[in-house]
Amino acid sequence: MVADGQAMTTTSRVGLLATIGLLVTAAVWGSTFVLIKDVVDRMPVADFLAVRFIVAAVVMFALFHRHVARLERRQLWRGVMLGALYGLGQLLQTWGLSLISPSVSGFVTGMYVVFTPILATFLLRQRMSTSVWLAVGMATLGLALLTLNGFSVDLGVWLTLISALLYGLHIVGLGHWARADEAFGLSAVQMAVIALVCLLATAGHGGPTLPPDRSAWIAVLYMALVAGAGAMLMQTWAQAHLPATRAAIVMTTEPVFAATFAVMFGSDVLTWRMLCGGGLVLAAMYLVELTPRREPPAEAIHHEV
Repeated sequence: MVADGQAMTTTSRVGLLATIGLLVTAAVWGSTFVLIKDVVDRMPVADFLAVRFIVAAVVMFALFHRHVARLERRQLWRGVMLGALYGLGQLLQTWGLSLISPSVSGFVTGMYVVFTPILATFLLRQRMSTSVWLAVGMATLGLALLTLNGFSVDLGVWLTLISALLYGLHIVGLGHWARADEAFGLSAVQMAVIALVCLLATAGHGGPTLPPDRSAWIAVLYMALVAGAGAMLMQTWAQAHLPATRAAIVMTTEPVFAATFAVMFGSDVLTWRMLCGGGLVLAAMYLVELTPRREPPAEAIHHEV
């Protein structure tokens, strides 16, 4: 009994650390919005993504090539599939963003919080509690308040919606396949495939162009190393310890952090919509973290398929 209690306490602590790690990841992603807007105004979007992820992949393989070599062939292919999903999601989201407003893009991208539990239910036969579905609804409403000022369904919305579906698949797959002791290797494989997908997208005009100046390079390096490699590593490790739906709800705090940074740096004004929307997203995260965890331990969830 004592040993069981200690194991539960350890699992709870690791789960808390995983949640904090995803919150830090969401904060990092939220900090990049201003930087991305500045850089893509001065270089093609596909080129920016290619350079960003190539730098991240090179650094990750330099640091973790031995971890990659230790991966089983099955895990290597899983990393390839996950990286392809994420890379295609990045391209479609960015393409959609060029056709619609950033606020609508932010809301539609955040719909992965809805797709994730649906996909987990149908693909993995995971049962979701009423409180989790309530949290999904609260997070969706919060995203709408945070980002929407008018909405129309056009090509950009459909492209972004498909990217959200791909992100949902990535979250479910990563949550099902990731193991804490393989986080370094699996993250490096994913990053290499993301870089390849983005590089292929630049083939039509002869390959990627480099950032035009020093400030652009600094921004790209930050997004490659911190918001790219570091965030992917943290997400992979954290999802080895959290169910996919919980992870998705925690990650919807990204627009909350984006709005916070926008207000802090004077590029936006604090409004009641920000306060209410951000409050709902945080309340959804709080609700799902307080929900009794009836799922089996992470070791049981990540079984072989």
